[in-house]
Amino acid sequence: MKKLALGLLLASISGAASAADLPAAAPPYTKAPAIVSPATNWSGFYIGAMGGYGSENTGDQFAIKGGFAGGTIGYNWQFGQFVAGVEADGAWADINNSVTQVFPGVGAITASAKVDALATVRGRFGVAFDQVLLYGTAGLALADTKLGASAPGVALSDSQTMTGWTAGAGIEWMFMPRWSVKAEYLYRSFGSQTFFASQIPGGIATGTLNINSGEVGINYHF
Repeated sequence: MKKLALGLLLASISGAASAADLPAAAPPYTKAPAIVSPATNWSGFYIGAMGGYGSENTGDQFAIKGGFAGGTIGYNWQFGQFVAGVEADGAWADINNSVTQVFPGVGAITASAKVDALATVRGRFGVAFDQVLLYGTAGLALADTKLGASAPGVALSDSQTMTGWTAGAGIEWMFMPRWSVKAEYLYRSFGSQTFFASQIPGGIATGTLNINSGEVGINYHF
């Protein structure tokens, strides 16, 4: 029995030593997670068409209002969820009003005002939620404006390009690859401009012109 026990003890020690000499088992291999790119890429050039409606920010009878339509060009840079860009647009417009009043001993006097073209150059910055982009925008605004006045035997007209600033916000949806639609609000403010300077000594100052506008558009992304 002593010999048997001694043999078993020696065999156990020999097996343990052999197991200690074996290399340790390698840890299980785990594949690194793939880097997930945004499903929708907003970066690059785009062109489009847009149209909308604008009205002067005043409640008096001389306030102008009407529609406009034109084109857009821009470029976006995307950084993760954030999108920055620059955009320019130009539009034909028919934002106008005409008021006629009759004065005793003078007759009817008509005053008219019309914005027949609009343009902006703006920066944009927003946050993309895959196919949806929410953004704010601000920059330079231009408006080709015409004023007219007429009375019995007298007719005056003048046109000036008014400059100012614009700011607003919008939402854009990439509804299919390379194509997006947008809805946008812009507030445009133009400083006072002097009209009829060549016809009336000193001319007539318009005062500040403020226009609220809403528009929709469609863009193609390259």
